[in-house]
Order: sequence, then structure tokens, then C-alpha cells
Amino acid sequence: MTDPQTTPPTGIRIMAPEGVGEVLEGADLAALLLTVCALEDGDVVTVTSKVVSKAEGRRGHGDREVALAAETDRVVARRGPTAIVRNHLGLTMAAAGIDNSNVAAGEHLLLPCDPDGSARTLRSALRERTGRNVAVVITDTAGRAWRHGQTDIAIGAAGLLVLEDFSGRTDPYGNLLAVTAPAVADEIASAVELATGKLGGRPFAVLRGRADLVLPHDDHGPGARALVREDGEDLFGFGSREAVVAALTGRDALAFGAPAPWEDLARALDELAPGGSEADDDGAVWSPRADAVLPPTEVLAALAFAHGWRIVAADLPVWLRMQPVVP
Repeated sequence: MTDPQTTPPTGIRIMAPEGVGEVLEGADLAALLLTVCALEDGDVVTVTSKVVSKAEGRRGHGDREVALAAETDRVVARRGPTAIVRNHLGLTMAAAGIDNSNVAAGEHLLLPCDPDGSARTLRSALRERTGRNVAVVITDTAGRAWRHGQTDIAIGAAGLLVLEDFSGRTDPYGNLLAVTAPAVADEIASAVELATGKLGGRPFAVLRGRADLVLPHDDHGPGARALVREDGEDLFGFGSREAVVAALTGRDALAFGAPAPWEDLARALDELAPGGSEADDDGAVWSPRADAVLPPTEVLAALAFAHGWRIVAADLPVWLRMQPVVP
């Protein structure tokens, strides 16, 4: 692997071969790939999660809603029949990533149980059979908040630098980069989808020209799991309606994240009823203005809950003492 500080290659090539055919349970994915691809050191091999699921026997039958409930850790948002959930892999996806395309009527496919593990297994098999050092990415399709349409992302990876961290570097103008970190595994997944297509029956692809991202053969790297924000780290752990319900019911506090700084909660309180506040070692005291119209205490408690705080004492309409909730 070359130094990630160096300039990357100026071009890439993507090959998405035909001729794979239907993949059945127990299929040898390495053998199938090698019948249609010749690999070189530094290649990035991609395979769709659909064929990994088929090979691993993740085919389900019957009620898809039952399967959805079993795969769901937490519902993020629901609009009519559409459910966006956080699944057991930590991925936030429509219907937990359950797929009922390219299978017989009444069947569906669940995502692989351990996509990073599946990627490691395939990478090792390709190394053993060809002697080549390649990276492997398992791809799936996902929607994006605020944008129409879907794109492919990496849900499993082995032997790949999945995230390039540019923080601390400077751009050509001398500006310090603070949070720039391209998710190159996702970029690769999206790029190869342009070549494989959705209906082309080409589940494998090889991206050539980014050997600088491929790790040594004895280093599988952190996997695509490293790209998933932990529950509570995301600024959008709920849909807009669901966030209100969670706050009012006092459920799923983890999705709101760690306790917010007092200043954030004080700002939210002031939107309900203008006032002043003072933080101390035991939390903070908020005092509404004398002319403020106070909402019910239950509303104030819900607002505190959503910020990771709780009301510990009150003498309204004079003052309210709050403390952060310690997980």
C-alpha cells in the first residue's frame, strides 16, 4: 500500500463481467468470480449483498413484515407502509435492507449476518487460489436523507482503507482541513454500480487503479462497520414525528445521544418561554421571565429528555433545576 498522503492515481477502470448466472445456497463465490475475472494485485473486488445472501442461505419465505420485525433494532421513521429502521448490523435502511427482487414470488432475502466477515472469507479464498492481494467490498443499495433516488454503499469490506482521513492536512490554498474524510468504500460501491447496473445480472465487479487503498494481504482492516455511526452519534436518530413521540413517551433515550451542553437545552427552553439560566456543578437552573407563558411541566420534561437532561426540582413559575442524565 502506498502512503495515503500521496496523490492518488489519475484514472480507474471498472470491469463488470457477464455470465455468472443464478447463485444458489452454498455457492462458491470465489470460484464463480474467478470463472469470469482475472485478478491483479491491488484490485478491488465488489460483490452485491444479494448474491452473498443467496450463497449464505439468507432466503426467507412468507410474511415480510414478520421478517422486518425480526431484523429491526429500532424504528427510525415510518410513513404509511414504508419503515426506515436501524437493523442488527447498525445500518439505517428502508425495510432493514430486506430485498424481494430477483427472487421467486413469496420469497425475500435478508442481508448477510456478518458482511465484513463474508468479505474477509472471500478475500482469503481469492488470495489462496490466485496469490493476488485484493480488497473485497460487499455492496447494497440505500436511500439518502434529503435526496431523491438511491445509490450503492459498502456494507462489508476486507483489505480496504474504507475511510481516508484528511483532517490535519492543508488544501492547495493553505486552508486546514478539519473534518474531511471521504468514505472511499461507499464511493467505490457507487462507482461500480454504474457498470453493473440494477438489472444486468452482473453481481461481481473489479475496480482497478486504486491499489493505494488496498491493505497488505495479512491486514483485513476495520471493515465497513467502521463507517456506521454508533446509535446516538447521529444527529438524525429519529424522523421528525418519531422524535416527538419518543420524547413524550420517554423511550429510546440512546437515539438522542449523550447529554447535550446546557447551552443547547437553555436555547430550546427559551424558544418555549424566554428566561435566563445559570449552570453550576450540580447542573443548571433556568428561570422563566415573569411575563413568560409557561407550557405544562410535562412538555418541559420532554424537552429535557430529548437533550439528555431531567428535571430534579422545580418551583414554577420561578425556577427549574435540571441535571444531565448519566448513562
